[in-house]
Amino acid sequence: MYEQHYGLSEKPFQLSPDPKFFFASNEHEQALSYLQYGLEQGEGFIVITGPIGTGKTMIAQSLIKTIDHSAIEAIQIVSSNLAPIELLIIIAKEFQLTTSSNNKAVLLEHIYQHLLTLNQQGKYALLLVDEAQNLPIETIEELRMLSNFQKNNKPLLQSFLLGQAELKSRLQNPQLEQFRQRIIASYHLEPLTSKELKLYIEHRLKLAGLVDQKLLSEDCFTLITQKTLGIPRKINLLMDRTLLYGFLNELNCINSENLQTVINEMENELSAAISDTKEDAMKVNKPILNDKKYTKALTELDQYLLESIDQKVKLNRYLDKLIQQKEIFRDCE
Repeated sequence: MYEQHYGLSEKPFQLSPDPKFFFASNEHEQALSYLQYGLEQGEGFIVITGPIGTGKTMIAQSLIKTIDHSAIEAIQIVSSNLAPIELLIIIAKEFQLTTSSNNKAVLLEHIYQHLLTLNQQGKYALLLVDEAQNLPIETIEELRMLSNFQKNNKPLLQSFLLGQAELKSRLQNPQLEQFRQRIIASYHLEPLTSKELKLYIEHRLKLAGLVDQKLLSEDCFTLITQKTLGIPRKINLLMDRTLLYGFLNELNCINSENLQTVINEMENELSAAISDTKEDAMKVNKPILNDKKYTKALTELDQYLLESIDQKVKLNRYLDKLIQQKEIFRDCE
């Protein structure tokens, strides 16, 4: 809606992760390096954790985009408290295996045969499990059992787990001792620093086609850091609404007063609340919906708000025309 006003080719701060906009902060670069290290090893588990909205899904999708698909068949699932049998069903579906059975032995055999086929083609399989903090202990153990599928002493399937901070404590369960022994690397993702936050915003604006990077006054970045605590998802929410505010008010430069107005508006809206405290921002809550459903709901809400605003803008323009016509008519009299 506001793209043309700023000379952008697309929206730079969408909620849906897009690998094109991947920003290699020190934290994200480190996490991605651990995943790439895991690929080089071709075995064991890699665990990446971090607060809500810090970009774990973005890292996973960036990895998938860069891997050699001629050597690796990668699939990604978003867990939502999956039982072991449900995990196997989803894995079989993602591998596009033609089976309608809910029998564990049958599913395991289909998955195993598919992995053997990949091995014959000189490939192996990579499974990325997002929102892994929701997995029950029994399902995590099932992942370990799947890693036992081997050919010539080489694993046929490797798994990476990404999740919120509670995943770390879950993996400390005594029942997961054997699983922990197979973790070859782990990393906890932290929010962006104030310096990285500015670079992150400028990076996304540039990729979206912005020529003049003086869109935001310098004092805006300090305020954004205070209100988002460097969490990318919150930065995206705040920046998207700020650009919309600037468009509706025909601003070519946004200052801290404009930004504060947007923050005040957002703090009264449950759909896009901006936290003021570090405790709230870092608090890990168990999601009711998985990431895909959450993103879809936010996207639909965003579309509804845009349509409402668009109608309001059209109405204002129509009223302006009526006023102008009335003035012209009065002059003619």
